[in-house]
Amino acid sequence: MASDSGDSNMDREMILADFQACTGIDNIAEAITLLELNNWDLVAAINGVIPQENGILQSEFSSEASQATMYGPPSHSEATSAAAGGAVPPPSSSSSSSSPQSSSASLVCPINPSSRHIVERQPRMLNFRVEYRQCSVDLVLEEGSTVEIKQILETELGVPVSKMQLKGWKSGDVSDSTVLRSLHLPKNNSLYVLTPEIAPTASTSKNSALQDSLNQNFLLVISHREAQREYSLNFPGSRTIQEVKRNISDLTNIPVRHQQWEGWPASASDDSMTLALSGISYPCHHLSVCRRSSPANAQELTEECADVHMISDSEGDDFEDASEFGVDDSEMFGMSSSSCRKSPMMPESSENEVEALTHFTAEFSSRYGETHPMFFIGSLEAASQEAFYGKARDRKLLAIYLHNDDSVLSNVFCSQMMCADSIVSYLSQNFITWAWDVSKEANKARLLTMCTRHFGSVVTQTIRTYKTDQFPLLLIVMGKRTSNEVLNVIQGNTTVDELMMRLMGAMEIFTAQQLEDIKDEDEREAREMVKREQDEAYRLSLEADRKKREAQEREEAEQVRLEQMRKEQEEEKEAIRLSLEQALPPEPDEESGEQISKLRIRTPSGEFLERRFLGSCKLQVLLDFVASKGYPFEEFKLLTTFPRRNITQLDPGSTLLEAKLFPQETLFLEAKE
Repeated sequence: MASDSGDSNMDREMILADFQACTGIDNIAEAITLLELNNWDLVAAINGVIPQENGILQSEFSSEASQATMYGPPSHSEATSAAAGGAVPPPSSSSSSSSPQSSSASLVCPINPSSRHIVERQPRMLNFRVEYRQCSVDLVLEEGSTVEIKQILETELGVPVSKMQLKGWKSGDVSDSTVLRSLHLPKNNSLYVLTPEIAPTASTSKNSALQDSLNQNFLLVISHREAQREYSLNFPGSRTIQEVKRNISDLTNIPVRHQQWEGWPASASDDSMTLALSGISYPCHHLSVCRRSSPANAQELTEECADVHMISDSEGDDFEDASEFGVDDSEMFGMSSSSCRKSPMMPESSENEVEALTHFTAEFSSRYGETHPMFFIGSLEAASQEAFYGKARDRKLLAIYLHNDDSVLSNVFCSQMMCADSIVSYLSQNFITWAWDVSKEANKARLLTMCTRHFGSVVTQTIRTYKTDQFPLLLIVMGKRTSNEVLNVIQGNTTVDELMMRLMGAMEIFTAQQLEDIKDEDEREAREMVKREQDEAYRLSLEADRKKREAQEREEAEQVRLEQMRKEQEEEKEAIRLSLEQALPPEPDEESGEQISKLRIRTPSGEFLERRFLGSCKLQVLLDFVASKGYPFEEFKLLTTFPRRNITQLDPGSTLLEAKLFPQETLFLEAKE
């Protein structure tokens, strides 16, 4: 009986270790609780924690006999791949011919051979909730498919694809040919459709209000009860409740599944729901969060956990050397078998940095999956320009990831740290991530040259001091006014929580510096704005003075021209008057025997002109006489007093006798209208 009890404890200890390795749950009490709930069924407990989240399902091959038939004892390379958490290579051609099902892809958790279970890798499915006006459409797509949602929505909503704008992607606008896996999306996503070319009807008033709320910013005041700390966070209305909980997980180190909330309204029943539809108060809503309390039998579980530790201590010699399972230390990290890597992370002595980083990104995705930071494709100088030299509000920290395949920590750091959802999300939002492989000496020498040029010899010497087994490294660089500063160098022997805390610490330093830069930039822009306004006012003043001066010059020139014309006209009139005066026949004497007409003419000024004319003189002579005195008939008319007659309208060839201006007559001049 004692032996059976010892074997049972050993089995449970191995199951516990396997369960923690597969799920990443470090809390032993919590892990034991979950295993107890599933009667220590390892696969059922794993599926209970991550049900289809990563596409893990229990294999149809349940018996150990079928496992032995299909795979036999684990080979040297299989143990290596299992320890690294990778896929088990397919069996050889001889074994595949004996088992028709052995060709299906399968995934083996890093667990002990005595309790190994086979689980199959299924395509990861993504859930989408798409909102359009008063409609809501739920879709499920494979992660490996392209952005084909518009074609499905065209059938569901009756809106042509050409008039449809799909919004709500975390990375901005996305083309229809983009593969969903490359966007690093969570399982549940919320999108919305805009149709600016389709005029809304009266029935879309609610949708208009919904669109407004999606564009609003909600202030969530979240109280962390254990830490007695309060966070004031701004979120757009399009952010989902699940995304809020993930952000709080980054701040409080409480996993989403362990968070216990108070303050969410009853309508917020689905974590994929957007804040705009959740029913929270606008513009401010108060919430509180704490870690979910342990079950009632936590004390018993703690005692059992202590027993497990005692067993592990007493029988530690059985687990000190992994060679008992045919696996040495280096194979536990998947580093000894060259078959695990088809090609190096970066070609040796690559002259084109874009091609080298493109190859690095493709190889990283091939080894560790598509969920990883978005590496900047370009030179280190271009990455620095992108991170440091934009506007102060747009600047980011530069994260330089240095990979070394010769380090036993590389696989663990990449798969566990760099591919963790929280790390990927935090790096994508706040950092420009640039990567380089220093496995080859030529590539390392090139990196040191680039670092010397951009960051100085101190950084270069710092990188040289790190040994191979301390890689990979993550350098956090902040741009300053005079030079770039390395805030932190994170080595490969770290944990996700420690990595997140160090990233957040660097972000706090950067945020403080960024606020100062924004203030200085705003003040500088304000000064430049005042200077531009002053320069513009001065320019406008000069322009007004110039126009005024030009107008005055034109007016003076016009006055000179008019004066010149007036003089010329007066001179011309005077010349005509003189010529008319000279052409007049002499005034006849009163004593001459001819008929004489004596005329008296009153001018507009009241003066009188008197002259004698022969009765046989033409009217033209009278008109010339009046014109010679400065009253041309073009401007004046000559009138008789009674009866009133206009002499200028008579035939100028008729005589004074014919015009009845004999023997004397009084006339007057009147200006023509």
